[in-house]
Amino acid sequence: MKASDTKIFRRIMEYTKPYKTRYYWVIFFAVTLSVFAALRPFLLKRTVDNYIQPEDATGLLFFILLMGSALIVEVISQFYFVFLANWLGQDIIRDIRVKLFGHMMSFKMKYFDNEPVGKLVTRSVFDIESISKIFSQGLFMIISDLLKMVVVLLFMFYMNWKLTIIVMCAMPILVYATRVFQKKMQVAFEEVRTQIANLNTFVQERVTGMKIVQLFSREDIEYEKFKVINDKHKKAWVKNVWYNSIFFPIADIVSSISLGLVVWYGGMNILAGNGTTTFGDLFSYTMFIGMLYNPLRQIADKFNEMQMGMIAANRVFEVLDMEGHIQDKGKVAAPTFKGNIDFNKVHFSYTNKEEVLKGINIHVKEGETIAIVGATGAGKSTIINLLNRFYEINGGEILIDGTNIKDFTLKSLRNQIAVVLQDVFLFADTIHNNITLENPNISREAVIKAAKEIGVHDFIMTLPHGYDYNVKERGVMLSSGQRQLIAFLRAFVSNPSILILDEATSSIDSYSEDLIQRATETITKGRTSIVIAHRLATIVNADKIIVMEKGNVVEQGTHYELINKAEGYYKNLYYSQFAVES
Repeated sequence: MKASDTKIFRRIMEYTKPYKTRYYWVIFFAVTLSVFAALRPFLLKRTVDNYIQPEDATGLLFFILLMGSALIVEVISQFYFVFLANWLGQDIIRDIRVKLFGHMMSFKMKYFDNEPVGKLVTRSVFDIESISKIFSQGLFMIISDLLKMVVVLLFMFYMNWKLTIIVMCAMPILVYATRVFQKKMQVAFEEVRTQIANLNTFVQERVTGMKIVQLFSREDIEYEKFKVINDKHKKAWVKNVWYNSIFFPIADIVSSISLGLVVWYGGMNILAGNGTTTFGDLFSYTMFIGMLYNPLRQIADKFNEMQMGMIAANRVFEVLDMEGHIQDKGKVAAPTFKGNIDFNKVHFSYTNKEEVLKGINIHVKEGETIAIVGATGAGKSTIINLLNRFYEINGGEILIDGTNIKDFTLKSLRNQIAVVLQDVFLFADTIHNNITLENPNISREAVIKAAKEIGVHDFIMTLPHGYDYNVKERGVMLSSGQRQLIAFLRAFVSNPSILILDEATSSIDSYSEDLIQRATETITKGRTSIVIAHRLATIVNADKIIVMEKGNVVEQGTHYELINKAEGYYKNLYYSQFAVES
């Protein structure tokens, strides 16, 4: 085992500490299983030599009952050994999966920008499931098999050392073949895991973006791409099958040759009448050879299962070791904010190559509604991401009510800020659960009251089952405008101190627009609101408009102040982009 594999193995074994009692019981039943499995051939030898040949019926019956008792103990030990090993494995992967999911939820958005969803799904589901095989089909099975081989050899040497030497002569060949097979399979399994991750990523993205695939008639192109990826996946598994096809026949041949030599040598001794070998020896050794070689042959396969689990564990630990999460070192629980927001000389870049915000200064007073406008890529949405601490700033500071947002705990900070995005994400659940996000502190009565207040209740009641209507995955059963209304209601019932509308009214129908305008007026009333807007009405009615260009704030003021500014940036933007609405 490599040093890196040893390190991974030790790390996995750390997760067995809460289950020490069960771990020791597994070891106990492994030992019991080994002893009683090897005891049966020994009892068979005694039965043949001492009771069948002398024709002692009474002794024969006793030893038959003794062998039956040994078999029962072996079966019981086998049951508890397999059951407890699998149970332990499932508890361990449950703990790792919970830890992994919790760790992933703390990542910065930058991590999810760079990592494909399919890869993370593979790590969270398939790779973790492979880790359980370390315990259910790997480690404990190998320990059990090795113990069984040791006990079998002890019995064999005790019974007939000459026959045992013959059997052992062929073992180096099988040990060597096992080692070569194990190394080849390690490489093969690594390739299999890589191809599974690639396949999952491809399918996840294409299924999610199926509308785009069909809109642009890319079915044939994506189909051909899938065939290539699927073929690589097949080839990785075929290599795996190829190594198995070579190894197991070799193991069977070595085992058969050993059995033949034992029968030949033992038979010759019996015919010579020198008394060194008995019929009981031949009977028992036919069982012993299988019990010695089969575990040795299967150990290679179990090493592969264990190796596959180790590879999967390494991939999972790579995610667990990622330091891409927001540092939640704040000690202050965010109160209900008044809503004064200050960006002081804030610098930020998504990558090291290009700065997105270049030392901007923005000041928002309590209860104000400000609109942020600018061309695509100016940095508008970045401001929203930084205020919620989805990303860490490179320089400067962001204050709310005079306190640096890093001093607040993440959970309490985000509980005071509600965001309505242009691309609304709804879970495959009921409207009620999508609004409350299953927050036990928000009652159905509160949801209905809020819906009536912002004018959404009547729309919801037109749907089958009303608030219990299942919107399916990503809310596909609703129009974009209807999804926006649900998002507005979700923000409203959370009763935030600060409201953010990130281009939330840019792609809606005229009917939904009237409802959203009413909803906007209701939920922005009395609270600080930041609006990234494409609609004229929102901009004109804002207390202040902030104009951005290439990461800089180039103008600030009310609509009427900016529209009357000669050669102003906002004035040009207004007449080229917004005035057509009027």
